[in-house]
Amino acid sequence: MLSPHEFATLMLIRHAPEQIDMDRHELDILLERQLVALERRDEGRHLPSLTVAGRSLLDALGRVEPVYFEPVYFAQEDMGGFDAH
Repeated sequence: MLSPHEFATLMLIRHAPEQIDMDRHELDILLERQLVALERRDEGRHLPSLTVAGRSLLDALGRVEPVYFEPVYFAQEDMGGFDAH
């Protein structure tokens, strides 16, 4: 399971790989899980890029339907008579 920081790093790599700090701990985890690969650019720099597995994961995440929760209302007596005013 990926952490929220790892998901955010994947999204950043997809949209702005040049902005990634190459010393990020999350990048090491994504490389280890083969969701990201390092790509050598003309300037000799290495930039992260998504692998097929990384793209598939983000594509699947984009298809997940958001979950909406109904707000829960409590009567004053349910809150022990607490008055927030």
